[in-house]
Amino acid sequence: MKPLLNTLFVTTQGAWLAQEAETVAVRVEKETLLRIPIHTLSGIVCFGQVSASPFLMGMCAERGVALSFLTEHGRFLAKVQGPVSGNVLLRRRQYRLTDDEAGAASVARAVVLAKIANCRTVLLRAARERNEENCVAALNAAALRLKRIFEEAAKAETVDEIRGYEGDAARTYFEVFDHLILADKEQFFFRGRSRRPPLDNMNALLSFLYTLLTHDTVGALEAVGLDPAVGYLHRERPGRPSLALDLVEELRPVLADRLALTLVNRQQISASGFDKLESGAVVMDTDTRKQALIAWQKRKQEEIIHPFLEERVPLGLVPHVQAMLLSRYLRGDLDGYPCFFWK
Repeated sequence: MKPLLNTLFVTTQGAWLAQEAETVAVRVEKETLLRIPIHTLSGIVCFGQVSASPFLMGMCAERGVALSFLTEHGRFLAKVQGPVSGNVLLRRRQYRLTDDEAGAASVARAVVLAKIANCRTVLLRAARERNEENCVAALNAAALRLKRIFEEAAKAETVDEIRGYEGDAARTYFEVFDHLILADKEQFFFRGRSRRPPLDNMNALLSFLYTLLTHDTVGALEAVGLDPAVGYLHRERPGRPSLALDLVEELRPVLADRLALTLVNRQQISASGFDKLESGAVVMDTDTRKQALIAWQKRKQEEIIHPFLEERVPLGLVPHVQAMLLSRYLRGDLDGYPCFFWK
């Protein structure tokens, strides 16, 4: 199992990352603000105008440290990657399964069933904690609808059918998502999912957290030797980490959605940290991103009992565990992919 290491997030504009012996040095205007040993890192994420020396890029590639570059607002730009590693037979099996309708459907179905179940758990937990009759009724009705979609999706035999049920479940879940927001409803509301760009504060926060989760999942898949670009539920597209997005579907209700709700409901972030551009896009300012990053790192340290392994693991390890289980299924060690059902 891959140890739970740290991800370095660099948000200071104008920062320069350099190699100093076996450490990563973060410099701003020739002043070194931070030095971190490379062996303590699993990834480096750079936001905005952050640069890195070729020597640092080479060291990251050699040590398997994911070095990603995003815009200041969290849109993925590029990633530095070293030589392809991993078992070639595993990747060949991964590629062949995408052309096998039944095999691809088995993985896609498992992912979607886990997503539906985890979304339903989020709604049922919220319903138990609320007192407003209308709110509780809406949440319970949506949870019942998700249960029926789950039962139908479990019988789906093609990937296209499974995608249809996934879309139906997502609409049902997000139709009542606004009921989960308890604080500052005038500024933090949810009228539907908007992406590229997000059009309100809540969507901006969700998109940012989804980006972080996708980054971690890509690294987890690469660590076990799988190709993050070749998935089963999401169609292949140049530059798109389809397999990572597959796994993100089952994980984001637990890791990202609940964290976003916690940050808003506990008023750990405020609406003043969001700006609306002339284009209508809503972006987070630097301080708010830092607060979200700190909360993300703390969330990853929380421990749960993994439903398949039945062992206590930090939440930050869950993408790595799921990547490991998927690779074991593809190698033939498991009869099916054991998706992540949150309890």
